[in-house]
Amino acid sequence: MTDGRPFGGDRSPVLDESVRLVFHTVLVLSVYLLFAGHNAPGGGFSGGLVAGAAIVLRYLAGGRAAGAVPGVGHEVLLGVGMLISTLTGVAALVGGTGFLEAWVFDREVAVLGTVKFTGTLPFDIGVYLVVIGLIAAIVDSLGREADTTEADALDPDGVAGREGTA
Repeated sequence: MTDGRPFGGDRSPVLDESVRLVFHTVLVLSVYLLFAGHNAPGGGFSGGLVAGAAIVLRYLAGGRAAGAVPGVGHEVLLGVGMLISTLTGVAALVGGTGFLEAWVFDREVAVLGTVKFTGTLPFDIGVYLVVIGLIAAIVDSLGREADTTEADALDPDGVAGREGTA
């Protein structure tokens, strides 16, 4: 077995080191895009796609064993993202405005200066998590299928692991 690595073969030290060096930088860029999306191009979808690209790179370098998001399943990311996005719309309704109506929190803070927070940020965070969860689910699904195909190629009759076969 190739330990869940796509395309099989030996690990590439150049790819492994490159991904190790770039992975966290790409994630920081995705978070920047998430927060900059209010006043400039970006937002939850763009940031999520960039984070998804980092997940795909990590998968290509380390296989399924590397995991897309360590300790968190893609189901959790999808569910929490949908919950946050939905609650953002419901909170606006409860507040007396329209569904997903934007609101602005703008205050002067002593050390930080003017702090601006809009109601679209929680929605963008939800979208960010949904996009990351979806990409992680796709990568996991493709990796699982590759593992199954490889196992079938190594044991086409399915007799390995059966007890009592002669």
